[in-house]
Amino acid sequence: MNYDYVSNEMWQKLVMDFARRWLAHDGLWFQAVERHHGIDEAIKLDIEAWEKLTVMEAKRIMKLLGLEPGGGLDALEICLKYRMYAFLNEQEIIRPDDQTLIFRMNSCRVQRARQDKKLELFQCKPVGLVEYARFAETIDSRITMKCLGCPPDPVPPEWHCAWEFTLNK
Repeated sequence: MNYDYVSNEMWQKLVMDFARRWLAHDGLWFQAVERHHGIDEAIKLDIEAWEKLTVMEAKRIMKLLGLEPGGGLDALEICLKYRMYAFLNEQEIIRPDDQTLIFRMNSCRVQRARQDKKLELFQCKPVGLVEYARFAETIDSRITMKCLGCPPDPVPPEWHCAWEFTLNK
């Protein structure tokens, strides 16, 4: 199909719109499961879905960028910038040394919406533990991950969650 008629500006708008639609669907799916089966079952099924989606997303990003598995923290840093919600959230990557990468979600669209409604932060740590670990492992099996803070953990006002990745040689 020929998309020559779509301007660069329109492509950027489409990417943002697609990302918003995807996130809306994710949220609506979760809420439907929660309504019908309770929060514990919704989180259990969310973990199951993310365990597969995060691997698929990592593989697709690597293929798109021409990256092979085993690219270490440099490859992880690049791939984190191409995740679907990277277009919607404010993220930060810190490299304190050659073996460590810290990824912080400074402003999460989901958590911001909950804060705006004066709701408690969504307790996404169980999902994040699977999501981020599997994403990193797919990029490079030598990478391990630990959570620096994610709800229900107390988190500072300057970020919603933070994850530390280590390259084990």
